[in-house]
Amino acid sequence: MSDSSGSVGGAPLRRLTGVQILGTGSYLPDPIVTNDDLTRLGCDADWIVQRTGIRQRRHAPPGMCTSDMAIEAGRRCLAAADVPAKEVDLLVVGTFTPDRLMPATAPVVQHGLELNCGAMDVSAACAGFTYALATAMQFVATGCSRRALVIGADTNSRILDPDDKTTYPLFGDGAGAVLLAAGSDEQGALAYTIGADGGGVDLLTRPVGGTQTPETHPAGTLDRRWYMQMEGRPVFKWAVRLVDENVRQVLEHADLKPEQIDCWLFHQANVRILDAAINALGISSERVVMHMDRYGNTSAASIPIALDETVRGGGIKAGDHVVMCGFGAGLAWGTIAWRW
Repeated sequence: MSDSSGSVGGAPLRRLTGVQILGTGSYLPDPIVTNDDLTRLGCDADWIVQRTGIRQRRHAPPGMCTSDMAIEAGRRCLAAADVPAKEVDLLVVGTFTPDRLMPATAPVVQHGLELNCGAMDVSAACAGFTYALATAMQFVATGCSRRALVIGADTNSRILDPDDKTTYPLFGDGAGAVLLAAGSDEQGALAYTIGADGGGVDLLTRPVGGTQTPETHPAGTLDRRWYMQMEGRPVFKWAVRLVDENVRQVLEHADLKPEQIDCWLFHQANVRILDAAINALGISSERVVMHMDRYGNTSAASIPIALDETVRGGGIKAGDHVVMCGFGAGLAWGTIAWRW
């Protein structure tokens, strides 16, 4: 059942129930990079913790890429749901670190999981999972898909300048997945919105490598504009304001109060952003999932990783209310108030 009304910064607020999550899965590569490992950048390990809440992150080893992590997360998700691969009829992968510029990463994942279905990428940076989830649940709610696998995966370590102390310590690699199916009218998105403000594209960007500015350089060198660039202060201020305003309006549309939310799954960008959200919304920190201290910012993977760890730990049960909120480059955002 769906409806729409209201807006967040021009983005419509909608309801889409009749969808459930059958299972979850996640994958983190084994190599751990601690703050002490980054002292070569001139960063004090304690300073990183104080400013971001991050103590360590995972980096994919040589030879591993986004599709590899997505495949493993998807495999674990299907196992948890006890659903064979042949029953999956849609795959949506949220990522902004694809294996290649062409083709999309999703067909690679589809082949690796031995699925027989359509497969597509959704690129919305750190909001990638909420965008991918919002996309896939339309197919399920309309009956166009019976089993939709949604994966958020990013290999951030490959697009970061290893000599940039302002961005390199912030990000990690990983993947998370959920499997969607039809549910009751009480299950699914009680309210959700996805939105973007293209006026902020230059605040968090990789300027070189697309059709606007192709990558050209002498052999053996790399145009450093190919790496991620971020204006940290304005992005931080935007995120703090966005989370507060966006979540409030989604909750209002869902007819929920903050104290009715059993589990908060914010994008794991910075502990200070989450602390600001906790204070502004007046919510209990015990209900807010945080794993950035162990994994850093895993972009599109951060919310599904948090969801998988919470589900496997018994932290979410039938009838619970869960809020997922992703935000990042674009500037793009997506918030979903979900009834389990």
